[in-house]
Amino acid sequence: MTKSSSLDLHQAVTDKIVAAIESGVAEARMPWHRPGLSTMLPKNALTGNAYNGINIVTLWAEAQHASYPVSLWGTYRQWLELGAQVRKGEKASLVVFYKSYEVEPSEGDDDGKRRVAKASWVFNAAQVDGYTLPGIPDRPLIEKRTDAEAFLARLGVPVVIGGEQAFYRPSTDTIHMPDERLFDASTELARTEDWYSVALHEAGHATGIEKRLHRELGKRFGDQAYCMEELVAELTGAMAMAHLGMSAQPRPDHAQYIAHWLGVLRADKKAIFTAAARAQEALGWMIKQQGEA
Repeated sequence: MTKSSSLDLHQAVTDKIVAAIESGVAEARMPWHRPGLSTMLPKNALTGNAYNGINIVTLWAEAQHASYPVSLWGTYRQWLELGAQVRKGEKASLVVFYKSYEVEPSEGDDDGKRRVAKASWVFNAAQVDGYTLPGIPDRPLIEKRTDAEAFLARLGVPVVIGGEQAFYRPSTDTIHMPDERLFDASTELARTEDWYSVALHEAGHATGIEKRLHRELGKRFGDQAYCMEELVAELTGAMAMAHLGMSAQPRPDHAQYIAHWLGVLRADKKAIFTAAARAQEALGWMIKQQGEA
């Protein structure tokens, strides 16, 4: 029996993410809360394509665990194609891809299409010799702020500044945010990233209403739907920040959700896959509003 066929992919991925979440519980710091290049959307070094869905979360968790400074990945053969060599003894990281096939449709809305999860194994750029990292320019704060402001504005969800709490109000379809000056941070960049992390989290909630993605988690998660919606919004905000080249920041008020998230993930090995997929859909909707896709 091969390594892939004997592996419970959903359980292996869930265990990795649970361990990463547990390691940051004290500071409410999740795998997607790391400053620097590791918070960019993970990309394949050979193709330049970004990884999607659950693989974003998994590779962020791997980067956190191993302290990799850059989120570029490739299979053993892909690194060889790039003229690089994976160092002896390096441990590969699991990513998941899906193969589609068709069966005889059953009754109802069944279209006969099925997908099966398959494993692939990748190595980080820090695990290879003979590869020169591409230069990544250090963008000034004003450029990051301008890009983030434009990204948020193009979503078409009004942002109301005022008060001391951040929230999304479905009845008025508005995001409510405190003034950025109320965010306590050691540097102007950190304060800006704090503010946009929260704003894009709330924008993540806005993607789920009926006129947009009509996200209904209650059918799957029942009483846990609210905390799962928070996880989807948290992942959406982190993915959007990475898309903008900024670092998502921890939210201390989310400490109350962490125990619930861990409970759901331990009870349902496919829960994090669902949350990551819904976050990927939300990010896709956001990017579409920018005219980028």
